[in-house]
Amino acid sequence: MQPVSPLPQPPPCVAPPLDAGAAPDEPLPSWDLSDLYAAPDDPRLTADLDRAEADGKAFAGTYAGKLAGLSGEALAAAILEYERIEEILGRAMSYAQLVFSGNAEDPANGRFYQTLQERVTTISSNLLFLTLELNRLEEAALEKTIAGSRDLQRWRPWLRDLRVFRPHQLSDEAEKLLHEKDVSGRAAWNRLFDETLAEMRVPVAGEALTVSAALNQFSDPDRAVRAAAAKGVSEAFGSRVRLFSLITNTLAKDKEIHDAWRRYPRPGSARNRGNMVEDEVVDALVAAVRDSYPRLSHRYYALKAKWLGLEKLQHWDRNAPLPEEEDRHIPWGEAVTTVLDSYRAFSPALADIGARFFARPWVDAALRPGKAGGAFAHPTVPSAHPYLLLNYHGKTRDVMTLAHELGHGVHQVLAGEQGYLLSGTPLTLAETASVFGEMLTFRGLLDAETDPRRRRAMLAAKVEDMLNTVVRQIAFYRFETLLHEARRKGELASEQLAEIWLEVQRESLGPAFDFTEDYGVYWAYIPHFVHSPFYVYAYAFGDCLVNALYNVYRAGKVQDFERKYLDLLRAGGTLRHKELLAPFGLDASDPRFWQQGLDVIAGFIDELERPAA
Repeated sequence: MQPVSPLPQPPPCVAPPLDAGAAPDEPLPSWDLSDLYAAPDDPRLTADLDRAEADGKAFAGTYAGKLAGLSGEALAAAILEYERIEEILGRAMSYAQLVFSGNAEDPANGRFYQTLQERVTTISSNLLFLTLELNRLEEAALEKTIAGSRDLQRWRPWLRDLRVFRPHQLSDEAEKLLHEKDVSGRAAWNRLFDETLAEMRVPVAGEALTVSAALNQFSDPDRAVRAAAAKGVSEAFGSRVRLFSLITNTLAKDKEIHDAWRRYPRPGSARNRGNMVEDEVVDALVAAVRDSYPRLSHRYYALKAKWLGLEKLQHWDRNAPLPEEEDRHIPWGEAVTTVLDSYRAFSPALADIGARFFARPWVDAALRPGKAGGAFAHPTVPSAHPYLLLNYHGKTRDVMTLAHELGHGVHQVLAGEQGYLLSGTPLTLAETASVFGEMLTFRGLLDAETDPRRRRAMLAAKVEDMLNTVVRQIAFYRFETLLHEARRKGELASEQLAEIWLEVQRESLGPAFDFTEDYGVYWAYIPHFVHSPFYVYAYAFGDCLVNALYNVYRAGKVQDFERKYLDLLRAGGTLRHKELLAPFGLDASDPRFWQQGLDVIAGFIDELERPAA
């Protein structure tokens, strides 16, 4: 739960939607949420909500309609009180979301989550006036008030980011209506999607598997197993395609209505405003990646087809292990040690923070029915700590996912020093620590490997992860763009959604693939399209940014790199990407910036094209 305001708020930081490996048979950690609340019926939760409701009403009675006449010190005090109440609500909603993510199959968890959403929405309606009134203040008058108050200057970054949405703000009545109706609108459709996915079972070779378990089989070395899993996934989603099409169409139309009322120029603009990045910067990233498809994904998958001895790849071969790839199970303890050692080689301070997650029950890596698929890091609130959710299957990709999510967690701990309102990082920079953590872990493993064949297999696996993070996510972004543009002309049939999906897959993955028609339904399992429209380009943004940043680190061109990097993470939402990257000599608004990041991937593929030693 983020501050309630007209700003579109990001969800918990999540890993890219990738497919994983096979399930291990070992004890794995589960989290303990009692640092938030002991149970859904915890009296502390009831008391917190009651207190927030009373304080919210008192807050509105004291300040509503009066912000324009306040001194700088009084306005700063109002924002501080707003932050305090919002953090109470944020703690409650974080708890409800984590309980639901732990087991969405349990109807009691769904009811608890929905009830909390409704209660928090009602309470936060008392606070909505603050952001609306702040955005009605004239720029010159507000700047004069800020300049004259040291207390208020602390909130300058938050006010700056809030006022980005000033041109898109509606009347107070309209804003309150949209805010209160969200629980029966977008949030309800999100819940329907989550519960449908959680209870689905996929028929594979006589077994009924969860969606996550079926997708995991796409990494099986046996092509027949992968093909059977693909057939089952296609059947499971194909039989429910009308429901998923309805959810997608409804949410796209809902967004179109919101965008039209708020006067956003195009479907992705609201997300870009929330990320504090210009539409043009995102366009430059997307164009650079799409232009690089032939030298990246098309070239690599042609190599992969050759290595696998196939004339053409099918979609279920995309994450197939390579013939030289080790297929050993990596125990959880070894994975933790590998990641922490890699972090420590760069920064002992970073590793010490990361170690807290494993010394305490802050990580849920266990495999169980009903649990949310994939992985995420939830920041909760600064007065508590983040939690990590993973589904650990013991493969190299899972170790990289652990490195990714731990990066998010460490970033959230450091940014939490800024407090609730200033700790939130735009998604474009929220992926920095996660992808950097992956790169540290990969480089540590690669540099320690002396066997040329194993080194080559590791390099190929890293290229696949980078293509999944950059090429695949930009293809997802392209799918969303085309989908939302087409939806403005009318409701889309499932066949039209399939056409758009297959179009972007052919463009991005290239001629090495021969896609079957049943792959046209695979858009339906991507949760990002439902929960966080136009989020996915942030992965490519983060990967290219980190590639450039890591090159600066390896080259030793920046003095005190570790200190400056930790300062970047501590900044939270107080600085924009241009200010944060300046100490490293990088500028994301420069078109050449993206090329630097893409060149790293191309260089890895160059190395793979050379004859094996």
